[in-house]
Amino acid sequence: MSFYKPKFRHPESPKNELGLTQTPYEGPISTLCAGCGHDSISAAIVQAVWGLNVEPHRVAKMSGIGCSSKSPAYFLNKAHGFNSVHGRMPSVTTGANVSNHELLYIGVSGDGDTASIGMGQFAHVMRRNLNMTYIVENNGCYGLTKGQDSATADEGSKSKKGRINPFEAIDLVALALDLGATFVARSFSGDKEQLVPLLQAAMSHKGFALIDVVSPCVTFNNHAGSTKSYDYTREHVQAGAVVDFVPVEQEITLQQDIGSTKDVPLFDGASVRLSKLNQEYDPTSRRAAVTTLMNHKAEGKLLTGLIYVDPEADNFQEMLNTSATPLNELGKDTLCPGSSALDDINQGFR
Repeated sequence: MSFYKPKFRHPESPKNELGLTQTPYEGPISTLCAGCGHDSISAAIVQAVWGLNVEPHRVAKMSGIGCSSKSPAYFLNKAHGFNSVHGRMPSVTTGANVSNHELLYIGVSGDGDTASIGMGQFAHVMRRNLNMTYIVENNGCYGLTKGQDSATADEGSKSKKGRINPFEAIDLVALALDLGATFVARSFSGDKEQLVPLLQAAMSHKGFALIDVVSPCVTFNNHAGSTKSYDYTREHVQAGAVVDFVPVEQEITLQQDIGSTKDVPLFDGASVRLSKLNQEYDPTSRRAAVTTLMNHKAEGKLLTGLIYVDPEADNFQEMLNTSATPLNELGKDTLCPGSSALDDINQGFR
C-alpha cells in the first residue's frame, strides 16, 4: 500500500496570490484511523494557510507526543517541523521563536499532551503571550494507548469499556481565559466552515492563540455515552460567535441571518468579523467570555467560535524588547560583541 498521494492535479486547480495550488501545502496520505477528526483538522490547516498566502517554508509546525502530535506529518510537508518530547512542545517553540520570530508557528497538541503532562508548559506559554497558534485536537481519551480517559473527559461520560468517569474535566478554554491568553476559540473538527476562518484569524493574531478543537476518536471514543463523539457534539454544539476572516484590503462577505456583526481588528491590519447570537456578548471582554462559557456549560451546551480576543496586548517578543532582526540572521560581531560590551552591561548594574 502506498502512503503517497498521486502527483497529478487538475490543471485548473485554484491558486492563491502566490500562484500556488493547495498541493505544496499538503502532506502524504494519513495513517490515522479512517474517520479520525484529526485528519479533518489537517485539511482545514491546509486550506487556512493556503488562503493566507503564506509560503510553506515560512511555517514551523511543532508537536509533542500522541495521535494529535503525529498529525503534522500529514500537512505542509514543505514546512519546518519539530516533534518534541511529550508535553514539552511550548518550550521548544519558545526557543525556535526567539531564534526566528518571522516564521508562522503552528503548535499541534492533544488533550493528554496539553492537559496532563504538558499542563505546566501550556500555562506559561499563555502567560508569556508567545506568538503562535496552539491547536488542541481534543478527543477526551488517550487514543494512542488504548483509549483511557484523559483530563478533558467530562464527568459522567462513559468510556468504550463502559466505565463512568468520576472526575471533573479540565476545560482548556476556561483555563486559557483565566491565564491570560489573548485569543481563545473552540471549534469542532466536523465544522470546516467555522474552523478554517478561526484558524486564519488565529494565525494572523500577534500573540498566543488557542483553538480547542473537539476531534472525536472513532476507535475509542465515538460511542453512546461519550461526550466527545460525533453525535453528541453535533447535538450539543452552540455557536457563540460565528466567524468570518477578513484579510487586508479584501472583504469576505458573511452570510448570517441572525445576530449583529462586529469587526475586531488584528495587529496586521486584518480583522475578524463576528456575527453574534445576542448583542450583549462582547468577544473583547474576558469577563463576558468567562460568564458566557460557564452559562453554556451549565446548560450542557458546547460553546464554539471565537470566545475571546485581545488585539492590543504585547506579545512575547515585544515584552522582552528583542531584536527586530531574527537572531539567526545576526552576524557574529553583533551576537558576540566582545568583553567591552559585557563590561558596559555590568557597569550599568553598579
